[in-house]
Amino acid sequence: MNATLRWNGRTLHLGRRTHVMGVLNVTPDSFSDGGRYFGTDRAVAHGIEMEKHGADIIDVGGESTRPFSQPISAGEEIDRVVPVIEALSREVTAAISIDTCKAQVAREALGAGASMINDISALRFDPDMAGTVARAGVPVVLMHMKGTPRDMQKNPVYEDLITEILDFLREAVERCEEAGIQRELTLVDPGIGFGKTFDHNLQIIRDLARFQSLGRPILIGPSNKAFIGHILDRAPDERDTGTMAAVAAGVMNGAHMVRVHNVRKAVETVRIIDAIKRGKAEGQG
Repeated sequence: MNATLRWNGRTLHLGRRTHVMGVLNVTPDSFSDGGRYFGTDRAVAHGIEMEKHGADIIDVGGESTRPFSQPISAGEEIDRVVPVIEALSREVTAAISIDTCKAQVAREALGAGASMINDISALRFDPDMAGTVARAGVPVVLMHMKGTPRDMQKNPVYEDLITEILDFLREAVERCEEAGIQRELTLVDPGIGFGKTFDHNLQIIRDLARFQSLGRPILIGPSNKAFIGHILDRAPDERDTGTMAAVAAGVMNGAHMVRVHNVRKAVETVRIIDAIKRGKAEGQG
């Protein structure tokens, strides 16, 4: 599999080392850090700090997708994220990703300086999103989710968890190609915590190697999720140790990129795991 992403003068060699995507929530209600960076100045300062700690990508989101959360309008989402992206793009060299499932938000974010799209709906919620991605020629993360954030955790049931997620993501990649999106610019995310039970999340990490059959780089986002709190009896902002354990297991089992809140600890964690897997420490790139 070619795990190198090349677009608009940027290159990420995902096959050389595990890359780290930092979470920058510009929301008042996200499950882990809601309100902490709700404001342009605080958000930009945090983004700069994440790059200093080694983030390869900064993922800016303006709408909470926590379980049972309510959607907001595209206009409100744009008002939250665009000023942050505009300011941050002048301060960092790391790629900036927009975490949205709305094409209008994606277009405004790309115009403001974002160069990647992270869509939790795998381009399903907005019929204009696939065309937006194709025209921009940027990487897109396709995530599996059962239902919507409002109802995904009510009673998620699967007959064959991994097979069903694999089928969903395979169809998502094919849908991208049909829309004119280069296959080489797609990444897949099995969607830990999105329409999954405690046991489902553990199984995804345990069986992550099966997702290599898709032939696309794998991103996982276990950061501070409820299954970690369940095991350790810790609040969302007390789950760094559990998150890093999940990150380590995911990287050992084939993850190419991890999406996390604590970038500094994640960078250190993946460097150790990469060194163990590869037998040497790789440089940055």
